[in-house]
Amino acid sequence: MSVTIKPVTTKKEMKQFICFNYELYKDSPYAVPELFTDVRDTLDPKKNAAFEFCEAQPFIAIKDGKVVGRIVAIINHKANARWEKKVVRFGWVDFIDDAEVVDALFATVEQWGKERGMEEVNGPLGFTDFDPEGMLIEGFDRIGTMATIYNYPYYPQHMERMGYEKDADWQEYLLTTPDALPDKHARVARIVKERFGLKVVKYTSHRKLAKERGVAIFELLNEAYAHLYGYSALSPQQIQQYIAAYLPLLDLRLVPIIVDKDDNLVGFGVLLPSLAKAFQKARGFMFPFGWWHLIKALKWNDTQTSEMLLVAVKPEYQGKGAVALIFEDIIPVHSKLGYRYSESNPELEVNTKMQSQWDYFERENHKRRRAFKKEL
Repeated sequence: MSVTIKPVTTKKEMKQFICFNYELYKDSPYAVPELFTDVRDTLDPKKNAAFEFCEAQPFIAIKDGKVVGRIVAIINHKANARWEKKVVRFGWVDFIDDAEVVDALFATVEQWGKERGMEEVNGPLGFTDFDPEGMLIEGFDRIGTMATIYNYPYYPQHMERMGYEKDADWQEYLLTTPDALPDKHARVARIVKERFGLKVVKYTSHRKLAKERGVAIFELLNEAYAHLYGYSALSPQQIQQYIAAYLPLLDLRLVPIIVDKDDNLVGFGVLLPSLAKAFQKARGFMFPFGWWHLIKALKWNDTQTSEMLLVAVKPEYQGKGAVALIFEDIIPVHSKLGYRYSESNPELEVNTKMQSQWDYFERENHKRRRAFKKEL
């Protein structure tokens, strides 16, 4: 039978859309499923503030009466204006290893974009950089993280077959926690504190962190990440959503805040215990028992690996050693809590400033992912 592509318009179809990923990867030891409610709410215009400046349409592919693929077409008008492009993005893409299915999914997104005046298609990308992005092209035998996409090796093969080309690559490192701060970083941290009057502050109250620094943290992200590939600045409404959704989950022992002599925010780092195994055990759902696995990972550190979720420094302090203050604070805490490794999560291969920070650590470049593009 031929492939039918259906736009997702009902709750039943949305459930099929989300659960297809769980079914496709149910036997994979490396895939980390997103939470059902997270995907559902992200794709709901009533719950995701990104729809202020985005339009999107999820699709499912059906063959022989079964769902065999999915994809979301997205136009981020703010990002298109910022980068002076007419791009339709694709995200949340999964498919069986069937050329007919893959071709039908991407032809649908391409046509959807053309009808709206777009001239290029690229992805995998979400609404913003806080959604999973980049198709795995190396590291298929490594477990994913909660912030990244896992896909089978046949995915990029189909992309190349259809004429899609590289637009950007991200690298991911597995870092080994050193016994002590490397001498280079210790020296730089001392100089930075003396020269610029910077220091690290820590919070013990999530409510106080949200009240005093919440907005400033995400505004700093907008400033620090503005030049990075495809970045879409967070709106005030998005910032409030992220403050409410994510700050309460943080282990504040792993959140160093850098301030200047006037207590202005200069930079910060955010690490979390790896939630990969917990998400696998939850299988996409908080209930009946998924919540227990997540709470156990967040509160009782039942893992030897952390995830480096975010690191950001104001542009005027980038390249001046401010990140060394984060390492100076994090490394002893990280070691004391029993973590032996840390996942860097994706870093653009052209972001040499960030990658140079790992030169003094034992590390393995163990994954690579790619955003593809094609002219329409």
